[in-house]
Amino acid sequence: MSLSEKEVKKPSTYTAENITALEGLEAVRKRPSMYIGSTDIKGLHHLVWEVVDNSIDEHLAGYCTHIEVYIHTNNSVTVRDNGRGIPTEIQSKLKKSALEIVMTVLHAGGKFDKDTYKVSGGLHGVGVSCVNALSVHLRAEVRREGKIFEQEYKRGKPLYDVREIGEIGDDDETGTLVTFFPDDLIFETLEFKFEVLANRLRELSFLNSGLTLTLVDERVPDEKTGFLTETFFSEGGLAEFVQYLDESRSRLIEKPIHIIGKEDNVEVEVAMQYNTTYTENIFSYVNNINTRDGGTHVSGFRRAIARLFKQYGDDNGQFKKLKFSISGEDFREGLTAIISVKVQEPQFKGQTKGELGNSEVTGIVSRIVGDELKHWLEEHPNESRKIVDKIILAATARHAARKAREMVQRKNVLTGSGLPGKLSDCASKDPGESELFLVEGDSAGGTAKQGRERHFQAILPLRGKILNVEKAMEHKIYENEEIKNMFTALGVSISENDEGERILNVEKLRYHKVVIMCDADVDGSHITTLILTFFFRYMRALIEQGYIYIAQPPLYMVKKGKQFRYCWNEEERADAVNQYSGGKNDDSVKIQRYKGLGEMNAEQLWETTMDPSTRILQQVTIDDALEADRVFSMLMGDEVPPRRAFIERNAKYAKVDV
Repeated sequence: MSLSEKEVKKPSTYTAENITALEGLEAVRKRPSMYIGSTDIKGLHHLVWEVVDNSIDEHLAGYCTHIEVYIHTNNSVTVRDNGRGIPTEIQSKLKKSALEIVMTVLHAGGKFDKDTYKVSGGLHGVGVSCVNALSVHLRAEVRREGKIFEQEYKRGKPLYDVREIGEIGDDDETGTLVTFFPDDLIFETLEFKFEVLANRLRELSFLNSGLTLTLVDERVPDEKTGFLTETFFSEGGLAEFVQYLDESRSRLIEKPIHIIGKEDNVEVEVAMQYNTTYTENIFSYVNNINTRDGGTHVSGFRRAIARLFKQYGDDNGQFKKLKFSISGEDFREGLTAIISVKVQEPQFKGQTKGELGNSEVTGIVSRIVGDELKHWLEEHPNESRKIVDKIILAATARHAARKAREMVQRKNVLTGSGLPGKLSDCASKDPGESELFLVEGDSAGGTAKQGRERHFQAILPLRGKILNVEKAMEHKIYENEEIKNMFTALGVSISENDEGERILNVEKLRYHKVVIMCDADVDGSHITTLILTFFFRYMRALIEQGYIYIAQPPLYMVKKGKQFRYCWNEEERADAVNQYSGGKNDDSVKIQRYKGLGEMNAEQLWETTMDPSTRILQQVTIDDALEADRVFSMLMGDEVPPRRAFIERNAKYAKVDV
């Protein structure tokens, strides 16, 4: 349920007495990764989410309709909401202002009081106090009870007591404003990424229909709005979320199936859309937290899907001709779904909140989804039959894919039939030190083979562009020679669990660095994208465990006489030219543009791209699986209009290479 501005509740019993303190804040600066995951760019953005989560909780409680996030020119961030405002009066037990307690004491907040927040994402109460501890400077401003209060902090310590600095008018909104500047002694980088923040705020708008979220980047001027600004608002909630994710896929049904229900204080919202692709995309949330590893709410959803469509297909005689059984995965091929539950006391497995463990949620979600889906199937017979036909096709294709997989996996090194003939393997048998270079073309492969360090570097040339797996049925993938070679060389295999779900077995992975090494031109970029699409769809565990890298060959060699420098970007090229020419026009200064790996000899390829002491490798990571899925589908799928729109939108960032 969402609340309009007129329906927003007036402040009730949220006072200093609702603020409960559990322990101090001493360890946060010493071990920041324990509290925010890491001190890299991911941890930096986590600070924003901790502050925004507090405002989201106010929305869930029915008191906040707007949240604004500002990135300032000095890379500090402000988060403002129009909620009730953090209480500022003195808390009786600790004899301090409630605002100071929330900002400086670990495990302090209103989330432990069920009367204050029925549902909350910030369960551990470490959020904003951790942000404070890890910031050089933080200022909190509260508008509440007709007055404006503030307090500032340096690395988590108050600079003065909470003080009143003004009054708010009758028409002014209550709320909380937090501005923080991350500590450069803690974080590896202080530069916030607009797209990272925008993607999460967009996600939150879909998950919280009726809430307006605005992102302003004061580092980027804009003629119309003053600064780069994006506003996110969703009225349709998860139904709009699914349509957004599926914009580049061909729909099988006209509108998403949208299910909303509640049982035993567990709120369930599900939106699902079938499309013509061959992949399953299920994303799940608990109290707005992305549960990457699923959990009991996802199990309940899958159980309902399999039960209802199996029953519908049996009742209509659509499964009669099948000569093999249908598995759970067949019911989900070509399905994009969002599952969001609100639970008062969620139990998560592990510190990352990646998997929901509440056993009662399985049955609740299964019943709510099952009841609503039964009505939908009865009311949409034509679309229901289309989905069941898709399920039959999926089962048939899976049966064929299993046979094709078995043929590929029978030939791997462990069954004694040897490695691919094209593979130039390394001498080491230790996966921890071994590297596999996937090289574009036989010519570059030959050069790489000559230039490599044979002890730990293996070379596998790939001829031409591999199959675009985004458009192919699974059994076709195992018929592709280059993909078969990758499976065999890597030593990994795919099996199925009891539900027919594909499981990548990585225990026998032969290399812990798999490096994609392609030409620095358009074709090379396309081949890299094709390979990444394959890894993302069929070997995602290798990406998630940090085994996949992209090599960065130099773009230029700037040379004068016997002096030369390799350059990886335009700035380095200009600097090298300036160094050798002394800032003057100088024709003995020569610039060679490398467009292909084959333009370098073996020694040059080694010292620029393969030597561990000098090379530049980019590790492939998935910070946002949902957005990655959407982009891969858009760039590599069948639908042209979304791809064209993406290219037009991003064309201003492209550089023409002449």
